[in-house]
Amino acid sequence: MSLSYPESVEVVEVSPRDGLQALGRTISTDDKLTLIGLLADAGFRTIEVTSLVRPDAVPELADADELLARLPRREGVAYRVLIANRRGAERAVTAGVDEAMAVVCCSEQYSLRNQGMTVEQALAEALAGHPILDGAGVGLTVGLGLAFFCPYEGTMPMHRPLALVDALMAAGVRRMYLSTSAGMADPGHVHRLCTAVRARHPGIALGLHLHDIDGTALACALAGMDAGVEWLEGSICGLGGGVAMPPSLMDIGNVASEDLVAMLEGMGIDTGVDLDALRRAGCAVEELLGIRSRGRFLRVGTRQDVLREAAQY
Repeated sequence: MSLSYPESVEVVEVSPRDGLQALGRTISTDDKLTLIGLLADAGFRTIEVTSLVRPDAVPELADADELLARLPRREGVAYRVLIANRRGAERAVTAGVDEAMAVVCCSEQYSLRNQGMTVEQALAEALAGHPILDGAGVGLTVGLGLAFFCPYEGTMPMHRPLALVDALMAAGVRRMYLSTSAGMADPGHVHRLCTAVRARHPGIALGLHLHDIDGTALACALAGMDAGVEWLEGSICGLGGGVAMPPSLMDIGNVASEDLVAMLEGMGIDTGVDLDALRRAGCAVEELLGIRSRGRFLRVGTRQDVLREAAQY
């Protein structure tokens, strides 16, 4: 069976929010601005920069208001923030961001552990800010977490994410993504669910947020593209980890953006991201944060890099 891929796909970069909140230590606002600048220089068109929630809930991002006030605007770059409720939507509008994102989990147990509310309550909170954002011309994306597998409930039955998609579309939300939040999503499941969503709602703008706990993220990306997803989400150097997960799932999280972009560009799929600039950004982030990328691209490079190395061997 041959797979079908688009000529281009956007890669959304989530490290300044999703990555740094799981780092386990606080990064200065100056360093966060440096990170965001590196990502914009590399060509990412949508960057998730911070979270507009209570500072005590996510202390690593307590400087959100200062960060957004100091963040330089760049033509062609959209800044996205995480919100949790109506108050977050109001703050997003005041800050002048381009896009807000809310998360609703498909798993009841995980929703209670992570957000302290039922799935129904989380959906209501996510939708409460929609009229405010819509009236101000700020886009809303809703992420459906644990759409494929939950460590507390097992494989997620498809009717749960489909029911949430139905409810969001009925409320006027047209942009959402499915998340492999616990990793462990197999490409077949990804393809079936993405196909079902698009068949049910042809007008949806659908993305895929990828975690790489078991090493299947890139395969899931291919399955998602074949099923018609319009964008993929990753984090430079694989920054980010599990939240409210069992210990074995806490250390590895988001797929490394550099691996994702390198695969796509190698396939001839345009991402708009400059691989050389992304390599420089990844190396700079390693030094800035004192980490080592969880990805492979910074260690190996492109096929051309390998050929040049082999010629001198």
